[in-house]
Amino acid sequence: MTAAFVTAGSVDEAVHELASGARPVAGGTDLVVGARQGKAPLPERLVAIHRIDEMRGIEAVNGVLRFGGLATHQEIAEHEVVRERLTALADASAIVGSHATRAQGTLGGNVMNASPAMETGGPLICFEATVTLHGSSGVRWVAAADLFSGPGQTTAHPDELLTAVDVPLPPEGSGSCYLRLEYRQQMEIAVVGATAVVMLDEGGVSDARIAITALAPTIRRVPEAEAALLGTDGGADAASAAAQAAAAAAEPISDVRASEAYRRAMAAVITRRAIEAALARARGEAVPVPASPALHGGLS
Repeated sequence: MTAAFVTAGSVDEAVHELASGARPVAGGTDLVVGARQGKAPLPERLVAIHRIDEMRGIEAVNGVLRFGGLATHQEIAEHEVVRERLTALADASAIVGSHATRAQGTLGGNVMNASPAMETGGPLICFEATVTLHGSSGVRWVAAADLFSGPGQTTAHPDELLTAVDVPLPPEGSGSCYLRLEYRQQMEIAVVGATAVVMLDEGGVSDARIAITALAPTIRRVPEAEAALLGTDGGADAASAAAQAAAAAAEPISDVRASEAYRRAMAAVITRRAIEAALARARGEAVPVPASPALHGGLS
């Protein structure tokens, strides 16, 4: 059966179509691939949103960096402010899929796909991002941490369209990193992933946010890991304790890509590396973007 296809020229037009049962499509990098792999059939009705100009762009607004829902991973990974202030998000966006995927795939699509292994989820949660949802009943704002309800599931209503993502810019003295365990450097998703955002004050860790990816039904922060870092000098012992806490909080599964035991073991390794890279960046040390290829010289 051929899907009905319409193109929206505005957010209101798109929401009208969603209320009639359509699914939105922009880059199509998740929707089309899923259909081809037999994971889910194409919806009976699609609404293209790629021509909605108000959903494009990246702009700074009152200490917040606002990403249009149609901002591509390539745009995000290359944006100067993202690389300098939201570096973990640059790490993540720079390794989504392939070059072609990053050129076409959008932040809004990646977020609403809600994969537990999505790259951008951990950074958005740790940076305490907020998403803007437009629906038939109006506009509402949801914290990224409250958006994901299960694998492939969100708390958004069927008629709601994600139009923007607002990310507060962290203060000076902050550093962040997203790191994943990967078997190849193109067309890969995380086997294990970790995000670390830290702030240093007079040499000590005054704030810490740690999230794990591909290790639970949803991407989530780990308060125990954060507590293990707070008030410390950010040394090896503190990083190791935080990493072990993250591994203890994981709920990994076994599948064709990795066993439960391997994922849990690698959770500690990847989290420790992410923490160390975030601390190094907070101290002004150079860690290349993306961090994942740079830090994969053999697991230790």
